[in-house]
Amino acid sequence: MTDDQTTEAVDTESTTTDVERSPEELAGPQQDPAAESEPNSPAAEGDTFPRAYVEELRQENGKYRQDARDAGQRADELAQRLHAALVAADGRLQDPSDLPFDDAHLDDPDALAAAVDDLLTRKPHLAARRVTGDVGQGAGNSSGTVDLLGLLGGQR
Repeated sequence: MTDDQTTEAVDTESTTTDVERSPEELAGPQQDPAAESEPNSPAAEGDTFPRAYVEELRQENGKYRQDARDAGQRADELAQRLHAALVAADGRLQDPSDLPFDDAHLDDPDALAAAVDDLLTRKPHLAARRVTGDVGQGAGNSSGTVDLLGLLGGQR
């Protein structure tokens, strides 16, 4: 055989093979979609669970999601209260709610002090007021000692 004859023989085999095959055979093995969704097939039985069990799992998962949501809300409320307590402990603001909440204030006391300083610089009327002066009550300067016998003797 010569090289020309060998090439021709190979070409004729590949041509006849392609022509004799149907388009389904060329596409490869396909599975029937109805067979996959069939509940009684052995492959489907291992992948499915009873409806009641799935509903129970969904309810349990929903309960855990709700608990996580509630815990997140509780953590936010406690963070707000802690922020207000830290601002009140600082003592430089009349009302602790005047300083807006910021997570950075909880972690860094210097950031809280800087935020209070900045707020008081911008709005000095928010500063805590201190009562000064004598209003006539409480401990005062005593001019002398009190003589109870002298007070009682003077009333007769």
